[in-house]
Amino acid sequence: MNSINMGNTRMKTRKLTGLALLTAVVVVLQIICTFIHFGPFSITLALAPMIVGAAIYGLGSGALLGGVFGLVVLITGLMGLDGGTVNLLMGMNPIATIAICILKGAAAGAVAGYVYKLLENKNQLVAVICAGIVCPIVNTGLFILGMLLFFNDTLVSWAGGSPLLSYIILVLCGLNFLVELGTNLVLSTAITRIIRIAKK
Repeated sequence: MNSINMGNTRMKTRKLTGLALLTAVVVVLQIICTFIHFGPFSITLALAPMIVGAAIYGLGSGALLGGVFGLVVLITGLMGLDGGTVNLLMGMNPIATIAICILKGAAAGAVAGYVYKLLENKNQLVAVICAGIVCPIVNTGLFILGMLLFFNDTLVSWAGGSPLLSYIILVLCGLNFLVELGTNLVLSTAITRIIRIAKK
């Protein structure tokens, strides 16, 4: 019985340590990304450690890491490091702004974990690639949905007379989304190796 308890304690300690390391990576990557812009918004490279955490430790851990990512986006935005977008939105609807920042990240991490678990037994690399595709789609998709629901007038003014759908696809998401998606796909092999090592 003692050996079982010791084994459980070791597993919990290992999980906490792993999550702490991945959390630190998410924070550092997102702070660095605050200074890298393609279009009006900074890119997100913190999706890769979210996928790793979700794959190794489950959906809850993916959601936790995604929530941390969203919190960093919110804090750096409040500091004005995003060019003023978060502060602008906070002035209009603070609750919606906080919810969008945190929930889109948490959902992206959780859904990536779910997709990975769904495909893991069939092919681990395919599972990572699919999680890497889904993660930025959920993150960006929920951002757009939140903007349409709570800040539609702001979107229309940003579009400056252009068709709203074209503005959303080409400007609001555009290159940022492609960079995020491409990064996840490029890192998919490395992510797969990290997962294999961590699960040994």
